[in-house]
Amino acid sequence: MKGRFAPSPTGYIHLGNVWIALLSFLSTKQQDGTYVVRMEDIDLQRSKREYGEALLDDLEWLGFTWDEGPRVGGPEKSYWQSERLGLYDEILSSFALKKRIYPCFCNRARLQSIASAPHRGEVRHHYDGYCRMLSNEAIAALCTDKKPSYRLRVDTQSFLFDDRYQGHQVFTLQSGNDDFVLRRSDGMYAYNLAVVVDDIKMGITEVIRGHDLLDATVQQLYLYKLLGAQPPIYGHAPLLIDSAGYRLSKRQKSITIRELKALQWMPERIIGELAVLAGFIERSSAPVISLAELIELTLDTPALHQDNIVIDALRA
Repeated sequence: MKGRFAPSPTGYIHLGNVWIALLSFLSTKQQDGTYVVRMEDIDLQRSKREYGEALLDDLEWLGFTWDEGPRVGGPEKSYWQSERLGLYDEILSSFALKKRIYPCFCNRARLQSIASAPHRGEVRHHYDGYCRMLSNEAIAALCTDKKPSYRLRVDTQSFLFDDRYQGHQVFTLQSGNDDFVLRRSDGMYAYNLAVVVDDIKMGITEVIRGHDLLDATVQQLYLYKLLGAQPPIYGHAPLLIDSAGYRLSKRQKSITIRELKALQWMPERIIGELAVLAGFIERSSAPVISLAELIELTLDTPALHQDNIVIDALRA
């Protein structure tokens, strides 16, 4: 099997990132699998190479190792998405030849006006198929004023899968309403396309990531089907949140590993705190364990069925 950790280098790595890295790393190693690190820096406006290098430094300091990825190499020419754009170009061109995509000229204000609230088991219906049936003449005229995004022409389908943490899942895509963007009008590729193409190319068989990406899975399953590839096993772990209910993220300026390191926290203490949250070890006053020691334990899949887990601030 083959697992991966695929962070976005838009800031310094924080506890929420390490939480997912820990779960994916231990799952892969417990199965004697190959562990891949991939930098999802496709958002060229927010991602920075220096953040990516700092992220790798912090992973190494915490004790993580990987079999493929930046600094260690592997069968892929690059493990930075910004250096893999040609692969996404090829897939988009193949979809265009098969008339699977169409140009969309809708602006953000229009899209926001038609968005509806999501329901459990459904993807957010954020589109109404407005540009789906534009004539060639209309497309040519609109192209003179605006560069379009490109949407995938979706057929109505339901997808069922068993999530490692969240259990049985059923999602439905509706033709037109759920046509989703593969490339934005500024030329930037959408996450769903890039992640599926890369996971297929790299042979990823298990994906462990945050619960916030659960609803995006059905779009990715649709792409796997179109590309004739077997999707991975998914596990959507609960997000770490603080006592105020905010998720640990770069935008919330959550505790970074660099901050904890400056406060004299050792890697084993950080890993120990997260291992307790996952149920890998029992709570003690100051849980301390290394990644290498965790690998040697017989670990059951943690029962992480909830959406969020509260973690107290680790500044003391």
